[in-house]
Amino acid sequence: MRETKDDLRARAARIGKALARLYPRARISLDFKTPWQCLAATILSAQCTDERVNKVTPALFREFPDPYATAAASPHRIEQLIASTGFFRQKTKSLMGAARVIAERHGGRVPDTMEELVRLPGVGRKTANVVLGHVYGKPGFVVDTHVRRLVKRLGFTASSDPDQIEIDMGEIVPPKEWTAFSMRLILHGRNLCSARTPRCDICPLSEDCPKIGVLASRPPKSGPRRRRV
Repeated sequence: MRETKDDLRARAARIGKALARLYPRARISLDFKTPWQCLAATILSAQCTDERVNKVTPALFREFPDPYATAAASPHRIEQLIASTGFFRQKTKSLMGAARVIAERHGGRVPDTMEELVRLPGVGRKTANVVLGHVYGKPGFVVDTHVRRLVKRLGFTASSDPDQIEIDMGEIVPPKEWTAFSMRLILHGRNLCSARTPRCDICPLSEDCPKIGVLASRPPKSGPRRRRV
């Protein structure tokens, strides 16, 4: 029998409570002190671990602490500082482009609306939602690889499109919980509900997971592992 929207909301509420008990600190693992640092670190985190970004940003932010300094920087110097995060040339263009727009059009202040954030070079809805939720306390449902995988496994959406996932989840999770709920899904995807070897045997969401039986009995895949972010 297909679940109604009310059924989905009730199940999402139960899962949200279980995740809150498991991960009471619902925030990104990136280190930052200012809105610009949050934005910059999130840009750098694409296809890279938060741990690696946190090793790179202290030196980056010492030399280029704000949009003005970043916009005026030498691209080669920024590339040197962020090289270990991967795709450093494109990330340098994104950092400097976003910094330039913020300095010239927003008086050095990181925008606080989705419409303005996604106009910045290198900023998509995922990055914008991180900034909205973690800097400005506005509803922002962050959709990364872990979230895409988990919301489909949990039967909340049939879509793999991040924009549609935002819409679908926005209909069953209250806006005030969007940031925390999505952050906890990310943590759960990293810690227990992995792509290849989900720990269904110890998962606290098992009673509300429609895929639990399928995942628990699925044989592991062979071959080299590739990390997706």
